[in-house]
Amino acid sequence: MSLEYIGLKGIRGPIIFLEGSDGIGYEDVVEIRLENNELRHGRVIEITGDIVAVEVFEGTDGMMLKDVHTKFLGHPLKMGLSKEVLGRTFNGVGHPIDGLGPIFSNQRLDLNGEAINPVSRKYPKNFIETGISAIDTLTTLIRGQKLPIFTSTGLTHNELAVEIVKHAKIAEKEHEKFCIVFAAMGVKHDVAQYFKSQFEQAHVMDRVSMFINTASEPIVERILAPRAALTTAEYLAFYEDYHVLVIMTDMTSYCEALREFSSSKGEIPGRKGYPGYMYSDLSSLYERAGMIEGKIGSVTQIPILTMPNNDMTHPIPDLTGYITEGQIVLDPELKQRNIFPPINVLPSLSRLMKDGIGKDFTRHDHGIVSDQLLAAYAKYKEVTSLSQVIGEDELSDNDQSFLLFGKLFEQHFLNQGETSRRLGESLDLGWDLLSILPPEQLTRLSKEQISTYLHKDKALLRFNLLENNQIERILGKN
Repeated sequence: MSLEYIGLKGIRGPIIFLEGSDGIGYEDVVEIRLENNELRHGRVIEITGDIVAVEVFEGTDGMMLKDVHTKFLGHPLKMGLSKEVLGRTFNGVGHPIDGLGPIFSNQRLDLNGEAINPVSRKYPKNFIETGISAIDTLTTLIRGQKLPIFTSTGLTHNELAVEIVKHAKIAEKEHEKFCIVFAAMGVKHDVAQYFKSQFEQAHVMDRVSMFINTASEPIVERILAPRAALTTAEYLAFYEDYHVLVIMTDMTSYCEALREFSSSKGEIPGRKGYPGYMYSDLSSLYERAGMIEGKIGSVTQIPILTMPNNDMTHPIPDLTGYITEGQIVLDPELKQRNIFPPINVLPSLSRLMKDGIGKDFTRHDHGIVSDQLLAAYAKYKEVTSLSQVIGEDELSDNDQSFLLFGKLFEQHFLNQGETSRRLGESLDLGWDLLSILPPEQLTRLSKEQISTYLHKDKALLRFNLLENNQIERILGKN
């Protein structure tokens, strides 16, 4: 049953207040008709006694207290869905903006989603191949996982997101249905156009559903955009049996909108002005990733967030780290050296990786090469710090070999440009890089593994090191 009221009690920012209302539910959809017959939309965000606060999607500009007709429709905001959402572009509220007409839906779902019973969750194990060596080999993305990318202003996170969309796949299982839901929040118009043009040029738009909220559009849409995207992903996963990868950028823009919205409601601010419930709010988004017993599909999330001042202790990355299962960290220093993608593998982590790699999932040697690569790169960082104090010429032969390894690792393994690599290629490249180190320094490998996987002559040839006069001494080949 719909209820209609005339007049308002107050207006504050994008929020209107009504008094004396009854029988209204939280999150109910509202139609607001102005004196000039203009129709706007909103949703109930707070009920205190008989005072109802309504968030107006289109804003409250030109709205007066009198002669405003408010109609409560008696249900939460829903979105019509079908497989036709693939290849389409929507705004933050889920309305098509690509000029291709409405979606002919066979299902309408609540944008807020439905809580997944923890008992019904399946533990994520199978992996998703992104084509990025640093991710696939060292911070493997597992199907059903939520793995954020921590970046900062000026880094190439948009380009990285595009590469993942273009090359991500369910490894070695082409018969399984795989698609991507991409949500951009608070982006500039040229960035929105960049995403769309890149997907079209790569001919992957037919497996992508895009949700675009630009910086000039209402913050209300920015708050709803990830919810619309995740509702679409849940439909494709749990009704159409797709494995869905959801990429959301930029979660910092979302949290800024949340802070502005909280301030307009007059709420007491928390740390750095963000609302005290931001942890719960982010959880309501991130926890919509996962797999359900009895369902074929899955929802995997890669939220991208820009760390203010590159500070990982800022509330946004701090809270995100508590909720999610790891992080991929982009490094400004690597970006300055023209390395793409500029992933700093040492602070990066995938907590579910150990259960989704190995013989039955990726390749039997995945775990050991990953461990040894990280250990060797950490040693390279130590040697680099030492060389800045005493100079490279004073380093021991072993330290010189790690210095060489680190430089080659960054230039050949991390730096891959727009080229996609299969997981097998990345693992083979990792073994070749380890082959240039003295065997006694490979403390994570057994003698049998060293003799099986390391091929020094092949590595020297691959990295064009045979003509280097120092190589014989550094590698101990006397």
